[in-house]
Amino acid sequence: MAVDPRQLVAGFLTIAMFAMLGNMIKRDHFDSVKVSLQETSVVQFDALKSKDKSATQVSKESSLELKPCWAKPVPKETEQSKGFITFSLTGGPEHHVSQVTDAVVIARYLGATLLLPDIRGSELGQKRNFEDMYDADKFTTSLIGVVKVVKELPSEVTAENPAVVRVPNRVAKDFIINNIEPIFQTKSYLRLVSFFPSINLKAKGKPNTDLDSTACLAMFGSLEMKQEILEVSDRMIERLKILSRNSGSQFIAVDLRVDVLEKKGCKEKGNGKKPCYTPVEIRDFLKKVGFNSDHTIYLTQTWWHESLNPLKEMFPKTYTKDDLVPAEKKAHFLQSGGAELQRALDFQICSKSDVFVPAIAGLFYGNVAGKRIASGRTQILVPSQVPSSSPIASSNFISTYVSKKNHLAYSCFC
Repeated sequence: MAVDPRQLVAGFLTIAMFAMLGNMIKRDHFDSVKVSLQETSVVQFDALKSKDKSATQVSKESSLELKPCWAKPVPKETEQSKGFITFSLTGGPEHHVSQVTDAVVIARYLGATLLLPDIRGSELGQKRNFEDMYDADKFTTSLIGVVKVVKELPSEVTAENPAVVRVPNRVAKDFIINNIEPIFQTKSYLRLVSFFPSINLKAKGKPNTDLDSTACLAMFGSLEMKQEILEVSDRMIERLKILSRNSGSQFIAVDLRVDVLEKKGCKEKGNGKKPCYTPVEIRDFLKKVGFNSDHTIYLTQTWWHESLNPLKEMFPKTYTKDDLVPAEKKAHFLQSGGAELQRALDFQICSKSDVFVPAIAGLFYGNVAGKRIASGRTQILVPSQVPSSSPIASSNFISTYVSKKNHLAYSCFC
């Protein structure tokens, strides 16, 4: 009996499909597929095409994107501003998020107009416009009816000197009433200076006041990087994802900067906790929780440092910004761009990686965690010393921000 060749092809495809489906089902969250592929060099990244996607590359997020629990604050019916508030963004994006949130909350409570902030660098005299890092139109539009934002102050206001007020991170309503409002009533032109007495990003229940909703909107709905930064970071992420797809694994972003490690010392404190982990400790941690040489790792370190060599020996697909920033963008981002632009790339990549591992405790970890929680990317593994010789389940090291849902993002999203 003659056999139709089309039936043979259809049968072959059906068998192949079931085999592929079986492989996808039995792979758990951290299992990786070993593929005999020559490691792809940095210069080869752009040559890789989307047709190379592996059938095993599926979404490995542990939860879906959350929905906002807050309603946009009710517009205030005011004929004119009661005064003006200015402030500057300092540090990296992790500081900017908190500084913007506090300024918007204060301006909302006082009924003041907010001046679009500038960005101050770490060295004296370094200054950028807000638009050099962020989308100014998105910022002002998102706050319509909540807080009025202007790009320039009236000439009669600039002729005066503002009253300078120090504001603690996550400013409370009582602090505004007792420490800021009396000054504002006397002199309706303030300059806010943020300080961080502690890192407090814990949840406090669902937003139930006007200021709670204002804080949620400011922190998660107002600040967006400018298009150039988003495009460069997306290109870097795509390169990392291509490498991961080729080996059927995930890509891990590790916040590890040698200069910070050297300053902190990374020694265990009296409470048994460490403020940071060295490249060797991160190498051992990643191995213990089940990652292997197939996994792709992004480090927030800008340039390669010899202390990273032990990590790369075990995880050869380990890259820094110097490896991944497109050649035509290196001068702008890595040389003349300053630390702020470099941290902007780090913030974006760490917020969107398959897995995030903070080797350094602090505000960067906390605000990246908030961004990830809001978008459903809850794979955040906090390192710990793992003396055991046998592998340990990665679920034992899920950030308590996620496992206990005690990050303020859970107050804003549900």
